[in-house]
Amino acid sequence: MKGSDKSYFEDKQFINVDFTKETFAKGEYENCVFKNCNFSKVDLFGVVFLDAQFIDCDLSLAHLATTAFRNVSFTDCKLLGLQFSDCSDFLFEVSFKNCNLSMSSFYQKKMRKITFEDCILKEVDFIASDLTEANFFNCDLTQAKFEETNLEKADFSTAYNFAIDPEINQIKKAKFSSYGLPGLLVKYGLVIKD
Repeated sequence: MKGSDKSYFEDKQFINVDFTKETFAKGEYENCVFKNCNFSKVDLFGVVFLDAQFIDCDLSLAHLATTAFRNVSFTDCKLLGLQFSDCSDFLFEVSFKNCNLSMSSFYQKKMRKITFEDCILKEVDFIASDLTEANFFNCDLTQAKFEETNLEKADFSTAYNFAIDPEINQIKKAKFSSYGLPGLLVKYGLVIKD
């Protein structure tokens, strides 16, 4: 990106910036921190975020076509309705802590060893994604969609409100707590009593 018509930012902090009112410069952001910034519905087409942090930001409904997230962490962020499935696959690596990702999509995304911690993942689309060794620590997975999803060695031991059909997902060596087992039996319409 250096030397092109796109901007390059390194080791910069962006604090309290409302990018719905100020122009967001397209380009590459390396080792940058975004704190309390508003990216709601902002077009992030082709932007590269490398070793970046988003803290207390709102990226709801931002446009992520070919956006690159390479080793990017999101903490205390609002990330509603994001199409992570549209992001660049090259070196895609993200982690989420205390974020709301409801109605977002990770369709067909490769996310081995991804971590979701204390997140709301309501109605998130994980269809056909690779979540091998993923960690869902204390996450609400109400109506999250798992179908043809690789969940081998994934940790759901503290996750709740999930419904995962073992017949149409790979769940070998995935971890579940005993109280979470009904989430694997939902399709059978069983009445499970404590």
